[in-house]
Amino acid sequence: MKSNPVSRAVDWLLIALLGVMIVLVFGNVVLRYLFNSGITFSEEVSRFVFMWLTLIGALLVMKDNAHLGMSSVVARLGEKGQRLCRFLADLIAMLCCGLLAHGTWKQVVLGMDDRSPVAGLPLGLVYSCLLISSVGMAGVLAYSLWRQLTGRMPREELVPNAGSEVD
Repeated sequence: MKSNPVSRAVDWLLIALLGVMIVLVFGNVVLRYLFNSGITFSEEVSRFVFMWLTLIGALLVMKDNAHLGMSSVVARLGEKGQRLCRFLADLIAMLCCGLLAHGTWKQVVLGMDDRSPVAGLPLGLVYSCLLISSVGMAGVLAYSLWRQLTGRMPREELVPNAGSEVD
């Protein structure tokens, strides 16, 4: 399946973030064990990079419809049951993402005045990874709901990866 330029750019961003995290953690381990010293900000920055890596990765997985689900149960339902389950699951998940985005927005605004203890980064920037992820996921879910309501989602897409589970 061919991915669009934005997906490829996000893939490369995730690769770069993973590379930065590996260099920071591995470099710090080597410095500690060989030279009894370390990079002061390494632990804090690698934790922040891990947060970004995890949450942006979760958004990418949501876009590809690859999160875990109850597909083995839902695949056994008829088409109407599958459509109802998919609609309810997407609607509830979108509402949760909306609540998460609302709360995270408040944290980001408050966190812009606070700085991380070691690296001195604004904590609002660190927390914004959750805001981006929740808003992005809500967008993906809204698009899915729109496709369902307009009848543009074929039955094959109602239950992700159902073909390999039910024979």
